[in-house]
Amino acid sequence: MRLFNPVHTQLSGKSVGSFSASTMASMQKLRIGVLSTAKIGLKKVIPGMQRGHLTEVAAIASRSLEPARKAAAELKIQKAYGSYEELLADAELDAVYIPLPNDLHVEWTAKAARAGKHVLCEKPIALNARQAETLLAVQRETGVKIAEAFMVKLHPEWIRAQELIAQGRIGELRLVAGTFSYFNGDPNNIRNKPENGGGALMDIGCYQVFAARQLFGAEPSRVLALIDRDPTTKIDRLTSFLLDFPAGHANFTCSTQLIPYQRVQALGTKGRIELEIPVNIPPDRNVRLFLDQEGDLFGKSVMTELFPPEEGGIDQYSLQGDAFAQAIFDNTEVPVPLTAAIQNMKVIDALFRSAESRQWETP
Repeated sequence: MRLFNPVHTQLSGKSVGSFSASTMASMQKLRIGVLSTAKIGLKKVIPGMQRGHLTEVAAIASRSLEPARKAAAELKIQKAYGSYEELLADAELDAVYIPLPNDLHVEWTAKAARAGKHVLCEKPIALNARQAETLLAVQRETGVKIAEAFMVKLHPEWIRAQELIAQGRIGELRLVAGTFSYFNGDPNNIRNKPENGGGALMDIGCYQVFAARQLFGAEPSRVLALIDRDPTTKIDRLTSFLLDFPAGHANFTCSTQLIPYQRVQALGTKGRIELEIPVNIPPDRNVRLFLDQEGDLFGKSVMTELFPPEEGGIDQYSLQGDAFAQAIFDNTEVPVPLTAAIQNMKVIDALFRSAESRQWETP
């Protein structure tokens, strides 16, 4: 068993958990406002950014003042606004984080950008690729940075998996596979409303598409999908899909009406990597990556790499916030730029088309 030190993990030549000399010299913080009191923000992203080195959550807004005040008091945020427009008018804010329902992402990303704020928007960034592409013009018009919040890209276990593949530790990568599920049968929940961009593929399957593209380092040439829809809500409650990459295949299943479970595996010609908790990575517990280079079916040959929590924990939301802030301070590329977000949406669009046509579709 190997203990893994995340501080020295490298991604595209930069250390996770370390910062450029210019940033360290000033140690300034990006002042962020949050549009909405959505649970993902209150429970995960805001606390993560508050633990970050380069981010300060300075304001939060809701559609009415009371929820914003309540969230601000609980999370010790200085300012609370009763409308999103008021927050965007705050000249003291540098950027906004948007955890609104999926169908509002493009609208409020554009409004925030035109208010002069850099934007970190929750995934998926739009309801389809065509919508996402409209933000390219907004970004050119405003000059701000727009990023999609795929926080997993910054976690050391994902970076380590990419390192192992690049080093040839599993031979040639041929297959990426996995399952991601949870159970939510509430018809009033936003994730069960098609008009708001609900459903398994948009909510959690987008991570699987992202993972396959990251690990293969390429785009799929064609895709195939099978969808089972809830008879009442009409959202896709069980979706399985196949992505055809130049070097191999990816196959995944995602569901919003199965027992909670998540795994990702990368299989090569000489070995296998398994990520135990690939998305909802806990900041306060050991995270395990399994490497098997012998193929013993009873697991005797499996080597385990542990990513132990340091003081305060390894928080992928802290890492995401700091990487976003550093990109702004240094005027470099954000971790998941618009171009990458659009590519992910193109694959998702093709998967929905495939489920209807019952044929292979091209992203």
